[in-house]
Amino acid sequence: MSALSPMVDRLEKFKIPRGLSTAIFFILMWTIISFGVASLVPPLVEQSTKFISRLPQDVSQITQGKLDISMFQSHFATLPNQIVKIVVSTFNNVIQIFTLMVVVFYLIIERKNLKKYLTFLFGHGDKEKHAEQFINKLELKLGGWVRGQLTLMIIVGLMSYIGLTFLGVEFAVPLAFIAGLFEIIPNIGPTLSMIPAILVAFGTSPVLGLAVFALYFVIQQLENNIIVPKIFSKAVGVSPLIVIISLMIGFRIAGAIGAILSLPTVLFMEIIINDLYKTHHLRQ
Repeated sequence: MSALSPMVDRLEKFKIPRGLSTAIFFILMWTIISFGVASLVPPLVEQSTKFISRLPQDVSQITQGKLDISMFQSHFATLPNQIVKIVVSTFNNVIQIFTLMVVVFYLIIERKNLKKYLTFLFGHGDKEKHAEQFINKLELKLGGWVRGQLTLMIIVGLMSYIGLTFLGVEFAVPLAFIAGLFEIIPNIGPTLSMIPAILVAFGTSPVLGLAVFALYFVIQQLENNIIVPKIFSKAVGVSPLIVIISLMIGFRIAGAIGAILSLPTVLFMEIIINDLYKTHHLRQ
């Protein structure tokens, strides 16, 4: 709701009722998602199946038969079936997804009544205004973080697809999809997504393998030093240095999950500390 509500607010400025604005935005969003899924799923499934079936051969070729992959082949052989089960499970859970979107829909509509609810809890006066300002700041920061993370995943996925296609690497669609998806895990995600791409490239030729390594290295450097700081500093108003340091600390404390949650935690702490400081300063 924090991520989507500002976009609905913009539509509402054109004198469109909030319920209709929310419905328009939901229809537009699901149209884009449906078009993307319809365009991505067929080549993704086809290339992923070929990639999974050929991966043991590529590993054996790279290691020149020194690595015994017989114990992995049975697992690789069952992966297509597992993918089918995941797809079926996803469709079975479509009701849960629909319910979630209905809840978000009504939360966005009810967002305009926040002042009324806060007045009921705190009464008219400074406490009600203070609570409203705090929630507005929190939603602005967290919504910006969600939008920034989605933007980052799309950018990295597109860069990977363009680079892999330019180099002539097979299975560019699933490899780029993995790169974009793993981008939600800072630091370790890009490294994990690089491994299957290098295995596929080395299965063709060592030169291509080195070229793919160089491609992912360049993308990772651009991501760490330019894209991530710029996107998140613009989306959430945090210094690029703070973004990098918070990711490092979060990863150090709790691994990948800590890195994912590090920036929203910093945003939440920033709002609380600033709020407490201003309150204490005003009292003095």
